[in-house]
Amino acid sequence: MRQLLDGAVAAEERGYDIVYNWDHFYPLYGAADGDHFEAMTVLAAWAARTTRIELGTLVTCTAYRNPDLLADMIRTIDHIAPGRVLLGVGSGWFEKDFDEYGYPFGSAGGRIDALEESLQRIASRFARLQPPPTRKVPVLIGGTGLRRTLRLVAEYADGWHALFPGKADDLREPLAALQGHCADVGRSIDEIEMGLGVEPEDVDGFLANDAPELLEMGFTQFTLGFNGPDWNVAAGEQWLAWRDEVNRSR
Repeated sequence: MRQLLDGAVAAEERGYDIVYNWDHFYPLYGAADGDHFEAMTVLAAWAARTTRIELGTLVTCTAYRNPDLLADMIRTIDHIAPGRVLLGVGSGWFEKDFDEYGYPFGSAGGRIDALEESLQRIASRFARLQPPPTRKVPVLIGGTGLRRTLRLVAEYADGWHALFPGKADDLREPLAALQGHCADVGRSIDEIEMGLGVEPEDVDGFLANDAPELLEMGFTQFTLGFNGPDWNVAAGEQWLAWRDEVNRSR
C-alpha cells in the first residue's frame, strides 16, 4: 500500500495532471489472486496525501455499489480534496469480480441499462446531499460501444475514455458514432474531454505515430498505465515534456 500512496504523491510532485486507479477486486495481470486493494478507499487515501493533482477511477463499475452510496462516497472524497475529484464510471466487464463478490453479471445490454439508471440516480443524489460537492463533479464514461455506451457519453458525460492502449485508426468509428450521438441530443462534442490510454513502454512509438493525429481528432487526455508494485511514474518524463511542448504551442 505504501508504494501505491507514494506513487500518487510522486505523480503530483512531477507535474502530472490526474492520477487514476481502477475499480477491480482482483489483478488483471500477474498472479490471478495477487495483492490488491479496493478503489474508493485508495482514492480517499490519495485525496488526503495530495494537494494539487486531480483524482479519479478509470473507471468505477456502477454495479459494485448502490448508486446513491457511490455519489455520497465521491462527495465525501471531494471534500477531502476540494475540487479535485472526478467520477469515472462504466458498466463493468471483468466477470471474475462479479462472480467472486456476488454481483449478477447478466448481459452486456442489462449492464448498460443499469449504468444509465445509475447515472441518473447519482446526479439526483449529488443534488440532494448536504453539504453538496464542492463543485459539479465531472463525470467520465469509459467504453466504445457504438450504439449505447457512446450515446450515454453524449447525454451524460463531461469526459470520455476510449481504448487502452489507444491507436488513431481504432478510434475513427467510435469518434464518428459519438459525433452522431452528440448531434442527436443537441450537444457539441467539444464539451466532452476525450482521452485514451498509453502504455509507458510504448511512449516513443506512440508520440511518433499516433499522438499528432489523435490531437487533430480532438483527444487531449492521455493516461499512462503504470503498473505495480513500484508505480514508477518517473518513467513518464518524456511524456510530460511532450505535453508541456504541446501546451506551449497552443
